[in-house]
Parts: sequence; C-alpha cells; structure tokens
Amino acid sequence: MILINLLPHREERRQLRRKAFFAALGLAALAGIAVVVLWFGLLQQMIGTQEGRNVRLTTEIAKFDAQIKDIASLKAEIDSLKARQQAVEDLQTDRNLPVHLLNELVRQTPEGVYLTAIQQNGQVVAVKGIAQTNERVSELLRNTAYNSAWLERPELVEIKLAALPAAGREQKRLFEFSVNLTLKRPTPEATPKPGSGGAPLRKS
Repeated sequence: MILINLLPHREERRQLRRKAFFAALGLAALAGIAVVVLWFGLLQQMIGTQEGRNVRLTTEIAKFDAQIKDIASLKAEIDSLKARQQAVEDLQTDRNLPVHLLNELVRQTPEGVYLTAIQQNGQVVAVKGIAQTNERVSELLRNTAYNSAWLERPELVEIKLAALPAAGREQKRLFEFSVNLTLKRPTPEATPKPGSGGAPLRKS
C-alpha cells in the first residue's frame, strides 16, 4: 500500500525548525536563570562572609578602643603621679632654699667682698655689700653668672665709692654695690655640697 503525504513538506519543516528554536530558546533561558541563581547565591555567600568579617572587625575595634581608653587612663594617672612627685620635690627644694642660697653666696663671694644685706623677693635676690675694688665686684658677677648652681643672671644695680673711717686718720677707699640675682633650680648633679668654703658673709 502506498502512503502519500498530502501536507506541504515545507510547512512541516518550518514548524519543526520553529519548535527547535523555541526549545533552544527555553534551554537558553533556563541556563541563564541557573547562572543568575548561582551568581546570586555566590554573592549572598560573599556578602555573608564579609558581614562576618565586619562583625569580627567591629568586635576587635571595640576591644582595642577599650584598651586605648585604659592606656589613656593609665597615662593620665602616671602624669598625675609625676606631677605630685615634682610638687613634693619642689616643696623639698623650697624648704631648703634659704640654706642653699646662703651657702651659695658664701661659695661665690670672692675675697675682699663683704655682704651687708640680703633680701629675697620671689625668685629675685637683692644683695648689697662692700668691696675693696671694682674688680672684686666683677668677679662676684662672673661667679654667679657662670659658676653657680643656684644663682644666675646677675645684674649690677649700683656701685659707688664709699670712704669709711678707719683707725687713726687714714681712710680706706671702698665701694658700695647693689646686685640683683635670680634663683634657679639646679639639677641634682649640680647641687653644691654643704660645708664648702668661701669668703666671709655678713648679713645685716
């Protein structure tokens, strides 16, 4: 028996190609959806990992902030203790300052110079005295400017000739002077040892 296909063969091939095209299009769409789903899942995993890292970083930063606050508080306590220690040392130095001042004046006063008055006003010490010559006064100024651990910045206020009566009819030519000195706080190494010698000191 002979079978005869009465349908147009071109239309049949066109329908087959159309079905194949739509099938390929559906597969491509499914593949695209699968890729998007996989990429979205990967992104979510990466986001979750990064969020976990962020949480750990935030926790560590909070710990470091607490440690920094502790260090700052400890540093403030150390600074406060240092300030108290310095205050105690300053009080100790101020308590012994008159002794050091007199001792230093004895050490730095050259022979031929006699101090007659000493007056302290804060850090400034006004010294008056009598010297045999102008050179003796200059030596006193040099000693207090360069060799003293407790005195600095000597300033000659006044020097004048004073003729004082002596035994008999002779008169000695002496010089009255007035000097301002500034007290300073020396380093422990520069503190003069007690009992060191010097010229005689007279205080009115």
